[in-house]
Amino acid sequence: MLILTETPAGYALLKAKSKVLKEGSDDLLKASSITSTFKVKAFSKFESAADALEETQAIIEGRVSGKLANMLDGAKDGKDTLVVADPKLGSAISKTVSDGFKVVSDSSTADMYRAIREHLSSLIPGLSDSDMSTMSLGLAHSLGRYKLKFSADKVDTMIIQAIALLDDIDKELNTYAMRIKEWYGWHFPEMTKIVQDSVAYAKVIKTMGVRTNASETDLSEVLPEDIEAALKAAAEISMGTEITDADLENISSLADQIIEFSEYREQLYSYLISRMNAIAPNLSTLMGELVGARLIAHAGSLMSLAKAPASTIQILGAEKALFRALKTKRDTPKYGLVYNSSIIGQASGRNKGKIARVLSAKAAVSIRYDALAEDREEYATIGLESRAKVEARLSQLEGRDIGVAKQTLKEMQKQTGKTSFVDNSTYNTDADAANGDVTMDTTIDGCEAGSVSSKLSKEERKRLKKEAKAARKAAKADRKRKRTDDEDDEEEAEENSKDKEKKSEEKLSSKELKKLKKEEKKRRKSEN
Repeated sequence: MLILTETPAGYALLKAKSKVLKEGSDDLLKASSITSTFKVKAFSKFESAADALEETQAIIEGRVSGKLANMLDGAKDGKDTLVVADPKLGSAISKTVSDGFKVVSDSSTADMYRAIREHLSSLIPGLSDSDMSTMSLGLAHSLGRYKLKFSADKVDTMIIQAIALLDDIDKELNTYAMRIKEWYGWHFPEMTKIVQDSVAYAKVIKTMGVRTNASETDLSEVLPEDIEAALKAAAEISMGTEITDADLENISSLADQIIEFSEYREQLYSYLISRMNAIAPNLSTLMGELVGARLIAHAGSLMSLAKAPASTIQILGAEKALFRALKTKRDTPKYGLVYNSSIIGQASGRNKGKIARVLSAKAAVSIRYDALAEDREEYATIGLESRAKVEARLSQLEGRDIGVAKQTLKEMQKQTGKTSFVDNSTYNTDADAANGDVTMDTTIDGCEAGSVSSKLSKEERKRLKKEAKAARKAAKADRKRKRTDDEDDEEEAEENSKDKEKKSEEKLSSKELKKLKKEEKKRRKSEN
């Protein structure tokens, strides 16, 4: 009888008498009886860790590898009985190596295999217990990495940490910017209204110093010409107090901190975009990198987010409002973190809930594809197609064209011959506010206002704004007229219903009078 034993070092084929299966387990557990009962007939060593992983995976899947088949073919000796621990592997061996073996792989072999594994180091010469534990640990790690398909590029922990740090930096930058404006505002208060950008404010302080140097300082690298001229004019008539060199030195140190924080924030934002495009490209294309990263961070991981239904994704981040609404029996919130997406920002107030529901449903599909697809495409085709469908639905609800993703999809198909997504030029990142605020997109004739305004003059911009305002007023007037018409129809219907009720009451009263007259006549006749 031959016994197939799998070890971390290789395959071992032990020879024993057939009556071993019938003996008790107490006799087998003794080391002396083990060495006398089992003898090593053949041993096939694994050449490397990769070879050991491949053979172990074949055993788990119930396949007979080439190495195992060669060893069994060389060990054939008449009609021997081959004992195998795994029934699945035993059936595969009986089909593959059918001649010369009678395969046994039932529950009667459990005690024998337990005894062999306990005394394996004494059965195989040159294999100590420490070597066995080391090889077992290495093989277990390799097998775990293989099963999880571990990849350093797909670790969503980096996204969670990066978005949390980005929010912290934004809070610190806001605090520092407020502090430096209050501090330097004592010396030059007019500058706060002229230079509103915090980073530009800090750079002006570093370049100019005190306000008396404004006329001699070149600020063309920091500010536009019109703002620079306004700043220099305000510096000459400023009402601020004088400050010492020590004060200016401390203010300059704070300005350095703001500039360094802003530069690091830009670097961190670029890193976050690259991570999101590597881990969840379809989600990034559909909702934007910042919103996608916040969803992953709020769910805990990409896999946890993929397990969530679309209804959960829609209100993710609004848990307090949800439970408060359920407790007070009021309307539940329509959106959570998805509200910061630029697509919802383009929708009007009455359509935001509908678009949030559509967007969440498409996001659920994109997230599951990013998390669970084994052979994922290089380009974010699912996300771009989903975004085009959501924009088509938004265009249908709003009555205006918002098909940016659809146009991008067509252009990419013309250029590459297949759907691809290379850059995020069509995605409005300004709508993803870093502190959770929503920046609304104003569109003019289906184009983004930001891209249009950069190409048009001031007069044309004013004209377009007036036309857009007039169109909004006309639409509002139409809606108001429709509401008044509906109210008039309702009033007319109510009056008609009241008239019908009166007529029916009159009919009923006339019938009752006739009935009373008849009864009066009958009563009189009976009296007579």
